[in-house]
This record gives sequence, structure tokens and C-alpha cells, in this order.
Amino acid sequence: MADVTVLHNPNCSTSRHALDEAGAAGVDVDVVQYLKAPLDRDALLDLMGKLEDPPADLFRKDGYFKDQGLDEAHYTTAEAVADLLVAHPRLMQRPVLVRGDRAIIGRPKDRVPAFLAG
Repeated sequence: MADVTVLHNPNCSTSRHALDEAGAAGVDVDVVQYLKAPLDRDALLDLMGKLEDPPADLFRKDGYFKDQGLDEAHYTTAEAVADLLVAHPRLMQRPVLVRGDRAIIGRPKDRVPAFLAG
């Protein structure tokens, strides 16, 4: 079993950076391409239960979010964020790193080495 699971988007330079950091640190990683294998609602709720960040930080407030006519004020609870990410997996922040009962969003990049070391 891998030391760390990385919810990864290969098109994202920050996500690729997290994998490079893990490789340099010798950390065994299980890579989950969440766009190819989206997490279901229960898995998202479990993830947010481990997340050191607030649930609302788990989704991107980018152009796609705005194009969908979404309002971030409606997505403050774990349940609402899970529903959003089930409907729009591409809005999930990346990378997300999970180790045991802890998880972080790997942004900014300097968060990743400390998480991998711990």
C-alpha cells in the first residue's frame, strides 16, 4: 500500500510538481486521476473529513465555475461541496494529498514537502 494518495490532474503543473516532490522524497504514491475516476459523494465527504483545509477550499472558483452560474456562497458545507464536485469533478482543486487520516490541498506548492515528510 502506498504511503500517500495523490488526487492528480496530469494537465496541472502544480499537480505534477507534487508527484515530482514525492519521487524526490522517496515517498510511495498511489496516483488517482480524479477526472478519469471521479470520487463519489461518500468518498468526497470522507476526504473532507480528513482535510486540514475548509471544505470550500476544495473547489476551484475559476472561469468554468462562473460560466456555470454558480455562487460560492452556496458551497460552504462539506455536503454542498460534495454535491458540487459530483456534478462538476473538474472543479476539484489539485493536487490533493492523503496520508492516513490527514489530507491537504497541495497549493501553494510549498505545503507539499512538509506533508510528505510527516
